[in-house]
Amino acid sequence: MSASPVLWSLDARGVATVTLNRPEVNNAYDGALIAGVLAAIDDLSTRPVRVVVLKGNGKHFQAGADLKWINGVRPKSFEENEAASRATFEAVQRLNTLPVPTVALVQGGCFGGGTGVISACDIVIAADNALFSITEVRWGLTAAIIIPQLCDAIGVRQVRRYALTGERFGAEDARRIGLVHEVVPLAGLDSAGAKVVEQLLGNAPDAMAETKKLAMESSFGGMAVDDAAYKRLVQLHSAKRQTAEAAEGLASFAEKRAGRWGGGA
Repeated sequence: MSASPVLWSLDARGVATVTLNRPEVNNAYDGALIAGVLAAIDDLSTRPVRVVVLKGNGKHFQAGADLKWINGVRPKSFEENEAASRATFEAVQRLNTLPVPTVALVQGGCFGGGTGVISACDIVIAADNALFSITEVRWGLTAAIIIPQLCDAIGVRQVRRYALTGERFGAEDARRIGLVHEVVPLAGLDSAGAKVVEQLLGNAPDAMAETKKLAMESSFGGMAVDDAAYKRLVQLHSAKRQTAEAAEGLASFAEKRAGRWGGGA
């Protein structure tokens, strides 16, 4: 098992690297990984950071929620489920609203919450082996807390397709719909990221912060963590986890079978 679910460092240029570090489960998020992301942001906010680079250790960037963890949270109290959803939302939204540029480097799988994470980053570069899916509906869950960021990144029309089908799509399709900005060979992912970082470091920090703030003011995902809309998304996300449909979806995942859903409307 990995020593820490999230690693972070800061170099002499002010470039912070935050690395998701659960490669044994394809960096699927659980409570510890969420806490690690929040701790990294807390720590880096006290330091002279110019750029944040987000990476995932191993073959895959981020495989969404650890469904074993979700299944463990699901039968707990409403308050505990809401707390889990709140922490997840805060991790994504604090990344979304960082006053410095953020660059995500994506290889392999980027599923479920992972698509929300990259939607919360300013610049996304994908390796040509990257594979994407907004998977929640496959497991009887909803992507409530990442829908605002996804709508910002790819638009409502694309969300209405990909969040409803749960289908997988490759890096070039991700670039076509705006989920990623650039696709490069896997071997060139780090160097492509380094090139963008150098471009960012050549710009005025306060001007970039102001530009990002102004862009966020008109965005779907620009809500503050204490907004009523945010609270509603958290409640929807946590409540759906405790439904019979979610129980069946998570069982279908564990048993490696198709979900047995009821009839249509």
